[in-house]
Amino acid sequence: MNITDAKKQIKNTIRSYLKKDDYGRYVIPLKSQRPILLMGAPGIGKTALMEQIARELSLNLVSYSITHHTRQSALGLPFITEQTGRSVTKYTMSEIIAEIYDKIESTGIKEGILFLDEINCVSETLAPALLRFLQYKYFGTHKMPEGFVVVAAGNPPEFNRSVREFDIVTLDRMKKIDIEPSLEEWLKYALEEGVHGSIISYLNIKKDSFYKAETTVDGLEIATARGWEDLSHIIKAYEAEDIKLNYDEVRAYIQNTEIAKDFTMYYELYTKYENDYKIGEVLKGKTDDKSARRLGYGSFDEKLSIIGLLTSGLNGYFKDYAKEDDFVTGLYDALKRLKLYLDKWSYKEAATAVLEERNVAYKQKKAAELYTNTSEETAIRILRWLESSLSLDSFDEVKESFNKETEELNAAADRAMTALDSSFRFIEVAFGKGQEMVLFITSLNMDRHAGRFLSDNENEKYIKYNRELLFEEKSKQIQKELAELKYTFD
Repeated sequence: MNITDAKKQIKNTIRSYLKKDDYGRYVIPLKSQRPILLMGAPGIGKTALMEQIARELSLNLVSYSITHHTRQSALGLPFITEQTGRSVTKYTMSEIIAEIYDKIESTGIKEGILFLDEINCVSETLAPALLRFLQYKYFGTHKMPEGFVVVAAGNPPEFNRSVREFDIVTLDRMKKIDIEPSLEEWLKYALEEGVHGSIISYLNIKKDSFYKAETTVDGLEIATARGWEDLSHIIKAYEAEDIKLNYDEVRAYIQNTEIAKDFTMYYELYTKYENDYKIGEVLKGKTDDKSARRLGYGSFDEKLSIIGLLTSGLNGYFKDYAKEDDFVTGLYDALKRLKLYLDKWSYKEAATAVLEERNVAYKQKKAAELYTNTSEETAIRILRWLESSLSLDSFDEVKESFNKETEELNAAADRAMTALDSSFRFIEVAFGKGQEMVLFITSLNMDRHAGRFLSDNENEKYIKYNRELLFEEKSKQIQKELAELKYTFD
C-alpha cells in the first residue's frame, strides 16, 4: 500500500491499542498488542512517517536502530543476586526500556511509540531476546511500560545483504504492513514540507526518476524519496548563499548517474525559466501578458516548469498566511486566558502567570519532540510576544498591540490573494482553459496550505475552474461506467 494508507492504518491501530475501558484499563492487553511491522524499500520515509504520527497523536517517540544494539545493551547486564536462599541471575535495566522511562519523566506524557528500525538485521545473539520482547514486551527482566506501542521497520532482502528472513513464529506475532513508493503521495508531503519547486516540477515530468534501486556494472545506483528531500535542503541553502549547484553536488544525494545528470540540466533550465518569465514579479501581481503568450508556444517541459514555479511560489505565500493565522490564533487563546486571570490578579500578575504556563507547555512539548519546525517557531513567537507585553500597563494596551498582529494577518492574506489572482491571469493568457489549467488546479488541490487559505478566503476563479474540473472528471467517470455497462450487456 502507499504511505498515506499505511499512515491511516497505523494511526487506527495505535488508537485501538491505547483505548481504555471505564476502569482505566487498556481494552487490548499489552501482551495482545501485536507490534506493527513496516516493510518497504529504504528511503521511502518510514522513520519520518512515525515522527509525523507521534506528533499528530501527541505521543512520545523513542526511536532506535536495532542494529546498533548488542545483546547486553538491549537486555541489560547480567548480575547474580540471592533470592529465597539461592543464587538468581537478573539484569540491569535495558537501555531501551530505560530510555522510555526517561522520556515519560521528561515530557510528562505516559503513552508513546517505541520505534525499532532495521529489525530484520538484528544479530543472531540478540534475535531470541527480540522474539521474546515482541511477544511478551520484556527485555531481560524488565517489562516495557503499558501505554507504549511497538512499531518496527525493515527492508526487504533485495535491498540489504545483511537482512535475515523472519520465520513463521516471528511473523505470526506481528501486524505486517507492506509499503510501496508512491510519487503521488510523496508530492503531497513535498508540498507540505516545502520541498524545492525544481524537484517537484522535475518529478512531475520524469515520474520514473522518483525511486530507483538497481545494480549496474558501475555498482548500486539509487534515487530515493529521502535523497530528493535532502537535496532540496542543500539547493535552498546554496541559493541563499548564491552558490551554483553542479552535477557532483546532485550526484551526492541522487546516487544514480543518469538521473543526477538529467536533474542537473533541468535545474539550470528551471532557474532560467524563473528569470525569463519573471515569476517573482508575476506573484506580486505584475503579470506580463507578452511573456505569458510566448509561453503558450513553449515546449511541454517548459510549460510544466512554469506551472511548477507558480505552484511553488504560491505555496510560500499560503504558508506565510498559515503561519500568521496560527500565531494570531495562539495569541488570542493566550489573551483569553489573561483576561480570565484579571478577575483576581493585577495585569502584571496575570500576564506573568500566562507567560509561565506557556513556557512550561513549550518545554514539555519540546522534550516530547512534538513540534515541527514551523509550529515551534510559532510557539516561540507567542512566548516572545507575551514577554514583551509585560512592559505594558493594561489589558487595553495589550488589545491594541494584538490588533496590529491581526492587521499583519490580513496583509498576508492580501499578498496571497494577489499572487493567486495574478497566477490565474498568467495561465489564462498563456493557455486559456487547457490542460495546463487543469494541472494548476490539481496542484492547488494537493496543497494543504492552499486548501486552508481557500477555505478562509474565497477566490472566484478557483471556484469556477475547480467546479469545471470536477464536472469534467465526473463526466469521464460516467462515460467509463456506461462503457463498462455496455460491454457487460453486449
